Amino acid sequence: MLKLLLNARVFAPAPLGVRHLLIAGGRIVWMGGPRLDLPPYLGAETIDLEGRTVIPGIIDAHVHLTGGGGEAGAHTKVPPLALSRFTRSGITSVVALLGTDDATRHPRELVTAVNGLKHEGLSAWCYTAGYHVPPVTITGSVRGDIATIDAIIGAKCALSDHRSSQPTTDELRRLASETHVGGLMTGKAGIVHLHVGDGARGLEPIREALHGTELYPRVFNPTHVNRRKALLDDAIALAREGSHVDITAVPVAEGEDAYSAEDALLRYLDSGAPIDRVSVSSDGGGCLPTFDAEGRVAHMDVGDPGDLSRTLRGLLAKGAPLERVLPAFTSNPALLLRLTGKGHLSVGADADLVSLDEQGGVVDVMANGTWHVRAGQPIVRGTFE
Repeated sequence: MLKLLLNARVFAPAPLGVRHLLIAGGRIVWMGGPRLDLPPYLGAETIDLEGRTVIPGIIDAHVHLTGGGGEAGAHTKVPPLALSRFTRSGITSVVALLGTDDATRHPRELVTAVNGLKHEGLSAWCYTAGYHVPPVTITGSVRGDIATIDAIIGAKCALSDHRSSQPTTDELRRLASETHVGGLMTGKAGIVHLHVGDGARGLEPIREALHGTELYPRVFNPTHVNRRKALLDDAIALAREGSHVDITAVPVAEGEDAYSAEDALLRYLDSGAPIDRVSVSSDGGGCLPTFDAEGRVAHMDVGDPGDLSRTLRGLLAKGAPLERVLPAFTSNPALLLRLTGKGHLSVGADADLVSLDEQGGVVDVMANGTWHVRAGQPIVRGTFE
């Protein structure tokens, strides 16, 4: 069905003012100032957004779609995430990954979950491998997974963390090379998405892997870079050198040696580092453990996709202009991950869009031209919701 959306105050993510949008075939087919007069026989659904802010659908590039956890025993494995956990937060595209447990969980399970989420109406991709090297793959190699499996756009690994396999410089280089070449063969992102723990080495293993090789800095994409204050400073320096860095939108306790996602993004933008080399993701479904002095789980929480929209709302409450912070949730991850048609609102782009209230809260969500949330309530739910 054709959908004509009237009086949307569009941030694409740049501010375009009030526009009307025509949606057909899951895409934006027209956008302009003067209203279209469509003949009645077309049967278009006309909706007046009454001047509400409309932004591109949020891209969450770090999601444990099949659940994370398991560090404190089998009973601590987090269950899979359902469709509306994403849509209620304005998320219309996700990239799924494995965490510590890449033994009982497998990239095959991720690909299946991605295909299921796509069937339910969202856009989804995943990384092969998990925390450890040698990487767990489907075809026997990272390059083979990227080259032959549509859903897989890169690889995952972990460093500076006691749960990682402590990859050597050569192992990290080999993983990056495999991933990069797989991306070249397919036109995919071909990046290594790196979980960074709170170890003292921080991002130094990335610099060691880059030194003396032909690898491009963009191949390495460290995440959780706001988990320590010094780590964020290091990440800003690495972004200046060509890498794209990712901030995690998880709650930060008062007095903790960490930055909230809001503060981290503003510090990054204020630093003068390239504004297109930073993103914010949720770690939705991931285990957020606190370890004791001997490396045992003392406390555990679970990442919530809703933290992304709460972070955006928090930034607006701090007085940040929407057009300044919005790219980190939309166009920046789309650019890094080469997600054509995502992260922006323009003619020909996918019809992924979110309307916001005056405080920045999610009101309506459209994914691939289909309404998933109206007036803050999910109208499309996952198969087992």
